Amino acid sequence: QVQLVESGGGLVQAGGSLRLSCAVSGRTFSSYVMGWFRRAPGKEREIVSRIRRSSGSTYYSDSVKGRFTISTDNAKNMVFLQMNSLKPEDTAVYYCAASRDYYYPTTESEFDYWGQGTQVTVSS
Repeated sequence: QVQLVESGGGLVQAGGSLRLSCAVSGRTFSSYVMGWFRRAPGKEREIVSRIRRSSGSTYYSDSVKGRFTISTDNAKNMVFLQMNSLKPEDTAVYYCAASRDYYYPTTESEFDYWGQGTQVTVSS
């Protein structure tokens, strides 16, 4: 089993920054793909970014490209999401996720393990 625990959420003004962290424990492999999703009020959960641990290959949704950066510390089993130039529309619960079997996963069904989520609120 794999356990994911997010931290780093909070309240920030528009234009500000936050750094989310995800601690990964349990049996994991370098081939896993790690991702960040978010669910805004009244909306479905959507992918924000993902990174392949072995190659460092990344993906960003159009809505966050150029503002968010995903990274990993494989030695410490951590995944990070640096969020800059935050906007009120970034307000959501952010989830860390791990995909075991897919090479370039982008949908919820392609991820096997999930954290509990951390709230990010951006005020205008």
